[in-house]
Amino acid sequence: MDKFLHHISEAFSTPLTSPVLVFTVILTIILISPIILRPIKVPGIIGLILFGVLLGPHGLKWLSKIDKATLSGNGVDAIDLFSTIGLLYIMFIAGLELDMNEFKKTKNRSILFGFLTFIIPITIGFPVCYYLLGYSFLPSALIASMFATHTLVSYPIVNSYGISKHEAVAVAVGGTILTDTAVLIILAIITGASQGQLNQEFWVTLGVSFTVFLFIMFGIIPRIAKWFFQRIEAEKTAHYIFVLAVVFFAAFLAELAGLEPIIGAFMAGLALNKLIPHSSALMNRIEFIGNAIFIPFFLISVGMIVDISVLAKGPMALIIAGTLTVVAIVGKFFAATVTQWVFKYSKNQRNLIFGLSNSHAAATLAIIMVGYDKEIIDENVLNGTIVLILITCVIASLVTEYASKRIVMEGGTPDETRVEQVPEHEEQILIPIANLANMEPILDFATLIKSKKSHHPLNILSVVPDNEEAERNTINAKRNLDGMVRYASGAETEVDIITTIDHNIASGIGRASKEIFADCIILGWPSASSFVEKIVGEKSESILNRTHANLFMCRLDKPLMSHKSIILFVPPLAELEIGFEFWMNKMLRLAQELSIPVNYVCSTRTQAAIATTLTQLKTSVPATFSNYEDWNNIHGLATFSNSDSLLVFVSSRAGEVSYRDALDGLARRVGRHYQNQNLILIFPSRVDNQHIDDYEDIQMAPIVRKISREIVNMFNKEK
Repeated sequence: MDKFLHHISEAFSTPLTSPVLVFTVILTIILISPIILRPIKVPGIIGLILFGVLLGPHGLKWLSKIDKATLSGNGVDAIDLFSTIGLLYIMFIAGLELDMNEFKKTKNRSILFGFLTFIIPITIGFPVCYYLLGYSFLPSALIASMFATHTLVSYPIVNSYGISKHEAVAVAVGGTILTDTAVLIILAIITGASQGQLNQEFWVTLGVSFTVFLFIMFGIIPRIAKWFFQRIEAEKTAHYIFVLAVVFFAAFLAELAGLEPIIGAFMAGLALNKLIPHSSALMNRIEFIGNAIFIPFFLISVGMIVDISVLAKGPMALIIAGTLTVVAIVGKFFAATVTQWVFKYSKNQRNLIFGLSNSHAAATLAIIMVGYDKEIIDENVLNGTIVLILITCVIASLVTEYASKRIVMEGGTPDETRVEQVPEHEEQILIPIANLANMEPILDFATLIKSKKSHHPLNILSVVPDNEEAERNTINAKRNLDGMVRYASGAETEVDIITTIDHNIASGIGRASKEIFADCIILGWPSASSFVEKIVGEKSESILNRTHANLFMCRLDKPLMSHKSIILFVPPLAELEIGFEFWMNKMLRLAQELSIPVNYVCSTRTQAAIATTLTQLKTSVPATFSNYEDWNNIHGLATFSNSDSLLVFVSSRAGEVSYRDALDGLARRVGRHYQNQNLILIFPSRVDNQHIDDYEDIQMAPIVRKISREIVNMFNKEK
């Protein structure tokens, strides 16, 4: 018994030495930190740091650096390893989540704001650190560069108020790209100077190595990644491992180039930005694992370094913390004010830019940790930076919320007032299953275009024939759909499984669509039909006749991220269809997720309607137009297509205002002509029960038209 008690007391003696127990404590902190601190509105990043302070070597001494020699004898510090991964992860996600379309849209204004929010804080910060606080040149330069960084901590507030497309928001987001990149380059120069290497050879080496590094990151890595995502499409785990390998390879390359590893991680995020859609399952895995394990480890390890007692040892520590905080806030406020003067923004727009750019978090912490590890800055600056992060994050959140509310109250058009037929929060999407093998890409497509405000799940439907085996087939269908549920959970996409019994597939889809009030139906590409099926009516045409919602037919044989653009073929008068605004919004959402432009091929009148809609939507997606007037000759559209583009054809149901004979059987014709490309065929919604009688399966006019066309096709083939 005594031996057992002695063993227990040894295991729980502080600091904890058992790797298993240390990991248990850290995981417990990660679990309970948001639960405890959420009621008092302390940001999560601060909460984890505070727990690191409390339980670290300068607090209760539960945690300290532990040596894994007890496990493997290699002397690797476990917490250091995980925190290093977390630091790289923070910078990688910072590069990955930047909206490049928003940056391109307001490029000139973003460049100016990026310059101002970089140079003004440095101009103010360096003299304060050098003359007032008494630091030497290098520490003053590093601290001043830290003032220039910012993290978009308060961006979710802007999103919740529906003004994420506001110009002031786009300018602030674009400025983040420029200022963080510039600061990271300065960091490389300062660390080089701290080691006494700042000579002509250093500049030549840095210039050459940085050029080679950029060529590899933006010239070679994206091509390899695109090839990998296309070839290894089925192995979803491999995608995440590949991305992780790219991050650490980029960090290693940066070290070889004489730069800091965090620069490599940030560049890896920018290099893979277009290949990883923000709503994809892969992006979800990246964020989930990073936010659950690696980043919290890093934040806790930062807290373990902080010694709060230093603040009580004398006035200097408090002076430094207060000075750093004031300079950081004043510098960002002046940058936002000058931007307001130049572009004649309102006071609330100025406050919005200031609120978004004032919060110092990820990049600031990364830079200060590098400076502390290189012994460029002291403990006072590290502790002062933690205080700075806490105060600026709180101020940024309050200012952003106030400014967002004022902009909406003053009549600034929020995103929710888009000219969209379906309220985003009520959107219902139905995905009928025909072939389980093709379901994953269709589910990915549905996830990308689904409104993020809709609280409804994706509805996956299986129609079982009404025969003597219907009951057994229903059970089998539900069992087969379980795999789709597991796949969807990887992207945190909620799905609802529906199985229904009906005498034919089209009837079952039509009934289920009405039962859930579906706004959008997403189907796989129709399979080849026999001559009899062509004459009497294909399944896809029967589904069109029995439904009235927007319908998307998809052939997605290649990964969506492999495309460089979307080419949208829009027939004349398509702007008069009821579902026009809906499919326009969905295609823009898809382009936004994939970070690619859209080229609209249409008539002059339709181009004017599309341009008006784009203005109303305030989209950041680059749009171009190609004129085409001879829509009775569908084959002429081939001149506008290319192998790198996702081809989207807008059609319509028979009898609708934009319908023409040339659109009849479009799926079969384009499917045959573009055999190695991804295709989407869109049928806009229509007024319920306006044209088709539910009791009629066959219409005489379409039959006559089909017979005549098939006869013409037979003579053409003979020729």
